[in-house]
Amino acid sequence: MSAGVSVCLPARDEATTIGAIVSEAVRLDVVTEVVVLDDGSSDDTAAVAAAAGARVVSEASVLPETGPGSGKGNAMWKSLYACTGDVICWIDADLRNFRGEYIERLCAPLLSQPDTMFVKAFFTRSFEGAPTGGGRVTELVARPLVSLLFPKLADIVQPLGGEYAARRSALEVLPFVEGWGIELGLLVDVVERFGRDAVAQVDLDVREHRNRPLDDLGAQALAVMATALRRAGLLPEMVAPFVELLRAAPDGTIAAQAVEVRERPPIITVPAYRARFAPPR
Repeated sequence: MSAGVSVCLPARDEATTIGAIVSEAVRLDVVTEVVVLDDGSSDDTAAVAAAAGARVVSEASVLPETGPGSGKGNAMWKSLYACTGDVICWIDADLRNFRGEYIERLCAPLLSQPDTMFVKAFFTRSFEGAPTGGGRVTELVARPLVSLLFPKLADIVQPLGGEYAARRSALEVLPFVEGWGIELGLLVDVVERFGRDAVAQVDLDVREHRNRPLDDLGAQALAVMATALRRAGLLPEMVAPFVELLRAAPDGTIAAQAVEVRERPPIITVPAYRARFAPPR
């Protein structure tokens, strides 16, 4: 294990933006490695990332003995094994205005404050050319849920933001929600395990990325809701890997969309991970 910082980009079909992000990250002195966890891309994401200087790892090649998974959270869980640093910094691969200093800002509290375990970015969310208006799931779902169920986290500006950094020692003992609930799940779990003072926030100005159509946000909202209700003890333990988002059509028919809600266990419980990273006793 390295004493440095691993920058990881979980990515699927992000060839148009990933090269510029990797190029910015690899030039930083604070960064030990840049890893792109390629989650089954069908475009040139892997080739573009490698050409820009990243080490590209296929999601399917990491810990295959743990069985198949899906979603961003699953890729992030596997990145703990794929990366070598004792600080992991995750960056969304669809950012259009990324600057290398974002990584330096995210990691600074971890490198200077030993009691900090987790750092969340906050930013203004642009939307379709307007300077504000993004973050619809945050404002309509995550923030109301935090206010009702986890009010001590109400000062977290962007609970669903995809840019954050953390100590490996904190991440490896926490479960990871496989799908869109990963950000809220990690935030709640870090605070539950290490206390609110273990979480810092840093300002990354304006975030510009691909905005999803409204019809695509229902599944993301349901995943966030399921994660919040589960963490609050208000949702029975779900055995099935998915829940269904039901939509009624004007003709009265109902369409069902499967939404990932599985969780990976703390990775320290995986023998292959312990063999690679656990210190000798």
